[in-house]
Amino acid sequence: MAGIHLAVDIGASSGRHIAGWLENGRLSVREVYRFDTRQVRRGGHDCWDLEMLAREVEAGMKAAADAGLAPDTLAIDTWGVDFVTLDAEGYPTGDAVAYRDARTDGAERFVLPHFSREELYRRTGIQFQKFNTIYQLAVTAHETPEALRRAETLLMIPEYLAFRLTGKRVNEYTNASTTGLLDAKKRDWDFEIIRALGFPERIFGKLREPGTVVGGLTPEVSERTGCRCTVLTAPSHDTASAYLAAPIGAGPSAVISSGTWSLIGTELTEPSLDEESRRANFTNEGGAGGTYRFLKNIMGLWIIQSIRRELNGEEYVSSGVRSAAPAKKVSFAELEAAARESRYDCIFDVDDDSLLAPASMTEAVTALLRASGAPTPESTGDLVRSVYLSLADRYARSLEELGRITGKKPERLYIVGGGSRDGFLNELTARAAGIPVYAGPSEATSIGNLLMQLIAAGEVGDIPSAREIVKKSFEIKEYVV
Repeated sequence: MAGIHLAVDIGASSGRHIAGWLENGRLSVREVYRFDTRQVRRGGHDCWDLEMLAREVEAGMKAAADAGLAPDTLAIDTWGVDFVTLDAEGYPTGDAVAYRDARTDGAERFVLPHFSREELYRRTGIQFQKFNTIYQLAVTAHETPEALRRAETLLMIPEYLAFRLTGKRVNEYTNASTTGLLDAKKRDWDFEIIRALGFPERIFGKLREPGTVVGGLTPEVSERTGCRCTVLTAPSHDTASAYLAAPIGAGPSAVISSGTWSLIGTELTEPSLDEESRRANFTNEGGAGGTYRFLKNIMGLWIIQSIRRELNGEEYVSSGVRSAAPAKKVSFAELEAAARESRYDCIFDVDDDSLLAPASMTEAVTALLRASGAPTPESTGDLVRSVYLSLADRYARSLEELGRITGKKPERLYIVGGGSRDGFLNELTARAAGIPVYAGPSEATSIGNLLMQLIAAGEVGDIPSAREIVKKSFEIKEYVV
């Protein structure tokens, strides 16, 4: 067997460890561990449970070793924007507050006196979202300035978990690009912004590209996990890994990384920093291989996930609301089937701020429909169908904007990630956009993570070669207009 590589892919609701290796020119993968992620309430804020995440990372590594799949290399990817600040001894100086926490409501007031939205976009290329790291840090500087005074290092979540494994503090480019603190053209920290906002310059370390060696495991971690692997930098922002695994072909195309968020866009070799791009709320995030992901964030399947949680009586972390669990849990497949049977045809704005973290997603969606003059959904099928229709409509309008701004109208759309399994949404998207849709692979993030490890190990030559391996290794479904 060729070298074994382990992708640790952690999302906002769950994490997984996927082992991968090349076999007869194809990528073989095996899930060896899966766990739920969680937030905890501390100091009035929703925070990531860092100790739990670190334990689960090690538990998955041990599971791989126990299964005879002890890896030669390992890399970690997670969501973007959230961070940990560490003191000189490596201890957090404050909590890792989650991006959905309400603390950044109105946080622009700390930034706009120094830089307008227009200037920030010209410099960083990052779309405005109130939870971007720049605004989180501004709130931290205001609420808990001691946390920054004591800090020696800022690490994004995957970087912190790699630090727990190796003792090495390494900043990776793709995740750093989500902060709103990078010079988009130079692909490095914008220290003029950092100084103007009063953030300590010392905490922003040298940026490393995906595929860089972080270090070996500490002896203690090796002993606990049974692994002796080298930790690498993945494209550690999960969207960057997912885009790497998109089986993009020739001709103008677009990609949706579909999960909790829908990240729709295309790859560019230079950032697009003009006013039209800013007004359309597109972002320029760093990708592997010197690329930029020119995309926009759409609320995505978070809406469906939240409706399902509510139907199943599961807790909303941000509100603390818990209802009695039903005798039988509702599955995503059942929600999709109910939506197919419905004839409800009204839509709403999936990017409305009220959907970011509502106490009741059902009530929030219903309120938006009513406000638009639409009739109240009479069933769960009506409600879910309205979400699907609204997402497909938003995708189609975003593709039109993408073609207008780049001057290249997409001729095909690749949907990767967990949402690629949702056949009904894929059908509606192909119909709304008027172009073929290619769906898969569903585990694109972990696959992209593995592909970068294979490239770093010299087992795969480059990114185009890696994407050819994806086409040969995984089922890609086609949906035509």
